[in-house]
Parts: sequence; structure tokens; C-alpha cells
Amino acid sequence: MELKKQITQIAKNALSASRVLANLTASDKNRILEEMSASLQNNKEQILKANKKDIALAKASRLSAAFIDRLALNEQRIEDMAKCLLAVSRLADPVGAEIKAWQVSSGLQIHKVRVPIGVIAIIYESRPNVTADCIGLAFKSGNSVILRGGSEALHSNLAIFEALNEIFKKNKLPQGSINIIATKNRQAVNILLKLNAYIDLVIPRGGEGLIKKVVALSRIPVIKHYKGICHVYVDDDADLNMAEKICFNAKVQRPGVCNAMESMLVHRDAAIRFLPGMLKKFKEAGVEIRGCPLTQQIGKEGIKKAKDADYRTEYSDLILAVKVVASLDEAITHINEYGSHHSDSIITDDEKNAREFLKKVDSACVYVNASTRFTDGNQFGMGAEIGISTDKLHARGPMALEELTTYKYAVWGSGQVRE
Repeated sequence: MELKKQITQIAKNALSASRVLANLTASDKNRILEEMSASLQNNKEQILKANKKDIALAKASRLSAAFIDRLALNEQRIEDMAKCLLAVSRLADPVGAEIKAWQVSSGLQIHKVRVPIGVIAIIYESRPNVTADCIGLAFKSGNSVILRGGSEALHSNLAIFEALNEIFKKNKLPQGSINIIATKNRQAVNILLKLNAYIDLVIPRGGEGLIKKVVALSRIPVIKHYKGICHVYVDDDADLNMAEKICFNAKVQRPGVCNAMESMLVHRDAAIRFLPGMLKKFKEAGVEIRGCPLTQQIGKEGIKKAKDADYRTEYSDLILAVKVVASLDEAITHINEYGSHHSDSIITDDEKNAREFLKKVDSACVYVNASTRFTDGNQFGMGAEIGISTDKLHARGPMALEELTTYKYAVWGSGQVRE
């Protein structure tokens, strides 16, 4: 009961604070974001010390190398977090922006205007940089935020939160502007998801189990940041040197993130030319290959037979499913059937094939001749991101400032009454 009271009070404070944040000027928000960025840098020793505790616990629990990579912070990653806050400060303020305006026959002037959503709860796992990104984006878009990070990153998340909360206190922003639920008690999420009287939106970021749990329990609207089963398709008319570079980057650069390639599709007319060298390079990088019979035949030794489930799995590790396909149509059909509608890419010099792929692949981000690793709010020029939505409503793909607003109609009249 005590936990319920505490979390309910956090939500009430957040609602009250959201009404103040919605009316801050852009110049004030930008100045405060700059101070937040500096505070991360000034507190980096404390943040790194806290992160070491989380890393030690993760290693003691024998969590995977990919998981620990997502969890780990260093000076460069803290600097990147600080840079993201600065980038957000330099973006146009979406609050109050006019989307559309028109006049109707009655003489009423109607303006469709962006406004904050209100109170946003974000439930996430492992990556501490999410704490800073979410606070920065929610603040700039005029929302209060309630954060519930994973227990495995608790020390890191608290250290980052405290560094930023110092700036909120210094600027006398209301209590509840930013909030973190620090308990490891799993009941906290269950309680939070029932507080629809105070919270307007829930965004879960993490594994399939977390997202399914949130969707099942929440009384609050949810935008799902579902698993990233991302594909790269190497067309028969691809530049194979480019394809090798892109595929390697998409799988190996950071295999534990949601925009990493999980399945590689290769046109059968390119397979014999492309796969031997590509598979060799993957094996040298420690990638486990699970392939179709033709992939096994071309790759010879060391390739496991892929099961149907392998093409539906987000490995978040150095494991890759490979399939040789007969046509562009087969590749598109496979992606739409087995993918998670996150990010998919075609490597081709055929513009007609590229345009067909762009049109028919039903994913949030569809690429031509580029790595899926670019699906990232910062890489898209959004400063940072709350996450990658695999939903279609109300946001899709990288969620940043505009996606954290809704709209209202401001209607101007001159005495009109309806007859």
C-alpha cells in the first residue's frame, strides 16, 4: 500500500508540473537544456562510478556481452549524451507551432496547433543513455516524465537523473517535472500502469516480454517500441563491395541494439558471388551463421541450418540468419512476414527495384543502399529519441520532439452562433 501511495503521488506531481512545463518559453527551455548538458559533463566521474557498480553486478549475473555493451558507459558515451541535449536545445520548439490554418464559411478562423501530450511514463531496460535522452526530449516538448528503468542499470540511471535534477532544482522548476521510480519492486510497474487519471501515455522500451506485459496491463495508451528484426536484402544488381560493407556494419558494429541486422537476404543470382567472402568476414568477426540449405552449400563448413524461428528472432547478439531468395518479390514477402516493421534495407543499383522495395516494404524505416544502423533519432537530425516506434499510431519510427506532441484547435470567431 505504501508503494502505491508513493507512485500515485509521483504521478500527481507530474501532472501538476506538466501544466507549468507546457507554458515555458523556448528560450528558457533551451538555456536549461544547455545547463543540463554541462551538468552531465561535470558529474561524469560520479556517473562512471555508478555505472561500474551496474557492470560488476551484470558480470556477476553472467549477462551477455551484448547486454553489457548496452549497459556500459564511458567518457565518450557521456559526452555523446551531453551533445544530444545540446542538439535538442538547438532544435525548433514544436510547442505552439501551427500545423494548419483555414477559414470556414461561417467566418470562423481555425488553427491546428501543436501542444504537449502531458505526462509521459517511460519503462525501459539496460541503456542508461535513455535516461538523459528521454528527460531532454520530454522537457523540450513541454511534457513531464516518469522514468522506470531496469534494475540492472539502477545506479547509472540514478546518477544521471540526479545530475539533471540539480538543474531543475536550480531553475526552480516544479517538483514532478522529471521523476524516476528507483525501487526494484516489480509491482511498481503494475501500479504505474493503472494511473490513467494522471498519466497520458506509456512508452515501453525493451524486450518482448516487457512490452507484452505493459500492453496487457496498461489502462493508459501505449506506443510500442517492439523488437527490431531488421533485414538487409542484397539484390542481383547490387554493388557487392558496397553490400559487404553495409551488411557487416549492420550486424557487427553494435549487435545488441534494435537497429542491427538480424536477417540477411541475398538474391540467388548474386549469392555465389557475394556469400563466400561475406560469410568468411562474418565468421572472422565471431558471427554465428544460421542459413538456408543453399547458404549452407555455398558457405560449406560451420553454418547451422536455419529454422523458421530463426527468421523471427531478435538475437541482439553476434548471430545472423541468412536466406537466399529467388526474386525481389520473395524478399519483400519474407520481410513483411518475418520482420517486426522496424528497419529494412535494399542494396541495389536498379532504381526501379529500389522504388518497389520502398513502396512495398511495410516498415517504419526503409533504406536504399544504407545500413539499418542509421535508424536513430540523433542520426535523423532529431537531436535524440525516445525510442523507435513500431506502431502506426500516433507515431512511427524514431520518436523525438514532434512525436511527443499532440494538437488542439484554436478557433477564432467574431460573435458567430450556430443556427
